[in-house]
This record gives sequence, C-alpha cells and structure tokens, in this order.
Amino acid sequence: MDSTDHTTPTADPVPPRRPVPSTHRADTGTPAARPFPDRPRIPRPAPPPAGPATLRRDAGRVLAANWTGSSTVPSRGLYPHQWSWDSAFVAIGLRHLSPSRARRELTTLFAAQWGDGRVPHIVFNPSVDPAAYFPGPGFWRSSRAGAAVGAPAAAETSGLVQPPVHALAAWLVHESDPAGSARESFLRRLHPRLDAWHRYLLDRRDLRGHGLVSIVHPWESGMDNSPSWDGPLERVEPARRSAFRRADLDHCAVADRPTDLDYGRYVRLAADYRDHGYRDDAPHAFAVEDTGFNALLALSEHALARIAEAVGAPPEPHRARAERLTCSLTEHGWDPAAGLFRGYDVRGGRPVGGYSAAGLLPLALPGLPDEIAGALLATLCGPHFGLGGAVRLVPSYDLRGPSFDPHRYWRGPAWFNVNWLLERGLRRYGAPARADALRSALLSAADASGFAEYVDPYTGLARGSRDFGWTAALALDLLVAAERDAAAGLEPGPAHTGRATAATGNGTQTATRPAREPTPVPVPPARHPGPAPHREP
Repeated sequence: MDSTDHTTPTADPVPPRRPVPSTHRADTGTPAARPFPDRPRIPRPAPPPAGPATLRRDAGRVLAANWTGSSTVPSRGLYPHQWSWDSAFVAIGLRHLSPSRARRELTTLFAAQWGDGRVPHIVFNPSVDPAAYFPGPGFWRSSRAGAAVGAPAAAETSGLVQPPVHALAAWLVHESDPAGSARESFLRRLHPRLDAWHRYLLDRRDLRGHGLVSIVHPWESGMDNSPSWDGPLERVEPARRSAFRRADLDHCAVADRPTDLDYGRYVRLAADYRDHGYRDDAPHAFAVEDTGFNALLALSEHALARIAEAVGAPPEPHRARAERLTCSLTEHGWDPAAGLFRGYDVRGGRPVGGYSAAGLLPLALPGLPDEIAGALLATLCGPHFGLGGAVRLVPSYDLRGPSFDPHRYWRGPAWFNVNWLLERGLRRYGAPARADALRSALLSAADASGFAEYVDPYTGLARGSRDFGWTAALALDLLVAAERDAAAGLEPGPAHTGRATAATGNGTQTATRPAREPTPVPVPPARHPGPAPHREP
C-alpha cells in the first residue's frame, strides 16, 4: 500500500454503553449462567427509517469519514487499517457514490497480494500508531516471516485470509460504470490477480483433497468467535494473557467482544502459522472446511467467469470450478436432517455441530437443487433463526442454542453483510416478500443503530463499533435497490412467488418482479439421499 495515500486516522468517540449480561465470562471464556430466558422474545417495533435522502447522506458521511485516500477502514477507532472482505463489501456500496473510489478500494487491496496468490486479511497503514491495533505489523512480521511464500517487501500485512467475495464486488463495481472501468483497464488488471487468489485457495488449502477449502484460523471465516469453532479450538493451547494486549477493548464493551480465552487461542494459532513461515503444508492445530467460505468462493467463481468473458479470457474454467465447489458442498456438507450445510473439522474428523448462519450462505449461490433451497428457506424462517417471526434480522447463530449470546460478536448478533447475502438468496429462490421485509429491516436497523458493526437480533440495539464501513455501504446498496423497485412500480409480492402487483393508470395489473434466475448446477450423488437437480422453468 502506498503510504503517501493515507491520512492519519483519528479515534472516533464511542458512546458509553451499559454493562450487559453475557453467556461467556470475559476473563475466562467459561459459560456463565444463562441470563436469556428460553422463551420467545418479542422484538421491539422498528423505528421508522430515515427518508431515503437522509439515509443516503448519512451513509455517504460514514464512507467519507472512513476513507484514507486509497482505501476505507472499517472503523476509525477499532479497525484502523484495511480489511480484506470489508473492502469488498465497501466497494459494493461505494460504487453508487463514486465508482472510481470503489475501483481504487479493490486495487489498493490487491496491490498487497502475496506471490503465492493469497490476499491478506489485513493490510497495515504505516502511518497508524502500531499500538492502535493488536495483532499489528510487529506481530505478523509478514515481509520477513512470509518472504519464502511471496509476502510483499513493500507492505506489511497479516498472513491469514478472509472469505473471497472480491470477484463479486469487482463485477458489480464494473457494472456500475463500464466506461470508467474500461478507461482504467480495471477488469483487465484485476482478472489475473483474482484468478491467482482463487487458485491459491483451491490448490493450497484443499487439505482433504475433495475440492473444499480449509481455513486454518477462525479469523479466516470472517465469523471469528462463532460457537462453531468452540470444539476445534479446544485442542489449541492458548497464549499466556500476559503475552498480548487487547487494543479492541479500548473501543468496545467487553460483553461485545471475544473472551480472553478465545483471544489467547487466536494468538497461539497465528503465531504458530507465522513461525512456520505461513506455509500451508505446515501442521495446523485448527483446520476446518467452512461452509460460508466455500459458498462465497463458488459465488465469486461465477462472477469471475463473467469478468473473464469481459476481458476476452475463457470463462469455462471458472464455471467448472463453481460447479465443482457446489457439488462438493452438497456431497460433503449438506445435512438434510438439520436443513442446512455444516462445516467439517479436518483435524477432529467430524462435522461441525450447531446452527451457524454460515450454513445458510449457500442460499446466495445459483443452481441449488429445489429440495435444498426449500429446506434452507424453511430453516431460515424456522425456530433456529426466526426470520419474520422472533426476529426481523437473521442472527449469526442459533437462537435456541446454549451458546447463543445476542451481544457477543459472532455468537448471535445480526450482521449486515450476512443479511445482505441472504436477502439476495431469498430473491434468487422465489421469496421476494421475505426479501423485501429483510431489506426494510436492514435499512431501519442501519439508521437506528448509527450504522453499527452488528446489532442485537431481538432488539436491533447497536453492538460493537459505530459508523461501520460495510454497514453504511450495504445500506446504501439496499437503498438503491429499493428505489429502483419503487421506480419500476413494484410492490412486495407473496412469499415464494416471483409476482408483484403494480398500479397503472388503467387499474391494477400483475407485474413480474426482477429475479436472479439460478443456473443449473449438476449435483453428484450425496452421502445422504439427494434431491433432483434444480431446473429453470
């Protein structure tokens, strides 16, 4: 990253927060007595959202304040550097305000790509105080520790990765301004880098050899402290608490963040990976085939096929990769009894238990068999996630699970990027009314929470950081889509149909709501009785 393009971030004020009950003790990570009663909770009525012009202005204000000159920080205080999948989601919203800035967001990130193809999950800004974030550049020592696998010498980064949503973001950014994209050769420059990124994952991280990528640290899932990782993490000896200082607690309530025990294990895993030179053939105490990560890789392969066509490269290899990933997910990850996809603990040799929102993310993929898509929709709206019933936003973890916590990071709060992906999935698989309701709830929550990092799924109250980059960006993207629908005269249609009513001067007529039609993907025989492949009507 070019240091001359950065301005020194200033810490944003964090409003005081009341202490909240938690199911994890912050000092030990031991489950505390469960303070949340096991009964249905009535969500608070959502406040009326700000008008579109006000919401657009406020989202733009957040994105402008978080802009460094070459990229967007997730938040000025808590996350003062560039994060990988954050930048992808930010670019998706930023394209509506400034396509050129959206393009720069992605090209800045990929300028720090490693020689082996990996895109690091953090690119450090050298003008930021090294003590502002832990683990910082002095911990990762990427340019030295990762030199043998191609870490850049001119930038300090982490050695881990995050979910690969970048090709999807690049294609959407290109579509927003094809002429500007062509002038900058945006896709032509980015295509080989995106291809190398995907090849790194598929070639270096397929630890079981059947076409699914493994993550080697919980941070690589993007869902850092999900209860899904509790079992695999039990094998990891945590670093001593005295060995690190948590800068995150300077900016957020303790009850909103991972525990010290979690952090000790994160530090141990990252240090071991670093000390093995960030080699993927080194032993990994934690290795999991994460459903969400693989689903997003397949989704981005579909986008990369379109990018390849646009630059005159063959799209078929990318379509084939997407199909193989979808088939492998269906064969190895689909749990018909649970009605969702499950990850696999490679070291433990067993599926990951519980109900994580990661298991719903394949709903964003095209071409799922009808039976699987229908089961995912039922799970999404059933008692474990409660969409449209107990809650208006999808929680990150099972509402009924013993590890659910509505405040603590990825152990239950609702996140805007996950809900944005599921909103697209609802539209893709014929549930426009539910998608409209989710879109409305997301816009209301973004407005009412001050663009919070995440929110309590029951109350919508803000948790974590405020003025969060991807919350503002994705709210802007949803707002533009809502305005486009309104301009087309479309109203919410009945759930599970693609029909909507539109008023005309001659009365009321039936109109077809635009839908993202799935492309059929052949599904191989699964270990469980498998459904018939999906076919377009």
